[in-house]
Amino acid sequence: MAILVTGGAGYIGSHTVAELVDRGYEVVVLDNLRQGHRLAIHGVPLYEGDIADRELVTQVIRSHGIDTVVHFAALSLVGESVQQPLDYYEANVCKTRTLLDTLVTEKVLRIVFSSTAATYGEPVEVPIAEEHPTVPTNPYGDTKLAIERMLTSCYQAYGLSSISLRYFNAAGAHHALPIGENHLPETHLIPLVVQAALGLREQITVFGTDYDTPDGTCVRDYVHVMDLAQAHRLAVERLRHVEGAEVYNLGNGKGFTVNEVIRMVGVATGKCVPTLYGPRRAGDPAVLVASSRRAHDILGWAPQHSDLETIIKSAVTWHQSHPGGFEE
Repeated sequence: MAILVTGGAGYIGSHTVAELVDRGYEVVVLDNLRQGHRLAIHGVPLYEGDIADRELVTQVIRSHGIDTVVHFAALSLVGESVQQPLDYYEANVCKTRTLLDTLVTEKVLRIVFSSTAATYGEPVEVPIAEEHPTVPTNPYGDTKLAIERMLTSCYQAYGLSSISLRYFNAAGAHHALPIGENHLPETHLIPLVVQAALGLREQITVFGTDYDTPDGTCVRDYVHVMDLAQAHRLAVERLRHVEGAEVYNLGNGKGFTVNEVIRMVGVATGKCVPTLYGPRRAGDPAVLVASSRRAHDILGWAPQHSDLETIIKSAVTWHQSHPGGFEE
């Protein structure tokens, strides 16, 4: 039986595909290539299309004997979701609803869902556990939480089992394959800092230096993308033995400040990172760190690459060898 990875040509999706293939699974990718990259897929079938295309999804399921789906396909920019909420509800919620309907019709009753820590909203306590209130502060988080709730209802009504993985900041790149982080536009801190150090952008702006943190800058939870890929594979394996609708956090459990990231990039590149310090941005919490105890205890997930030095070295290697991303 095979695994269908929607959005598998994207950043985390392509690394998860690599992890599954490395573990001997037959994998098929479906991606509309709006944000994904054909060059990120190596040695597996790639169907260019939409998850809401019932005819195409049905064809893929029947042609390849799909029995499990790993679902990454989504719009995922927080700021854009505030400006274009209807686009996000359409792409994330409505199209996922159509995908799930197709899966139920075809009796594909296992799905791993790429969710987000944005489902929590402003932290009430840190580290954030799965029991933390879910009060998203933007449409992106709203859409992901809506899908989680839809998955719970689908298990109760149709027996569609799911695992939703809520993670914070994916970072880094594959240690062997030529795949890494390539977003247009880029909004994530680590690639922005690396690009500034390598002269691929003018500078990096730090928003706020007066937070109640060790050095006054925000603390965020970064997880190596290959550790996230491993977690998705472990979730696939759990669904082969357990039914239900489960949710797990994925994080490094401690977090790093913005200044720590900048310093480590400077060490890894041997270059000074041009940095501009500005005022706080509205809505930026001082600390966002996950508790991943449940994933450790139940999935057996133990991050292997999520120390800051390893994350940044792999990111630097990727950007040095791919200064134009997948386009060069």
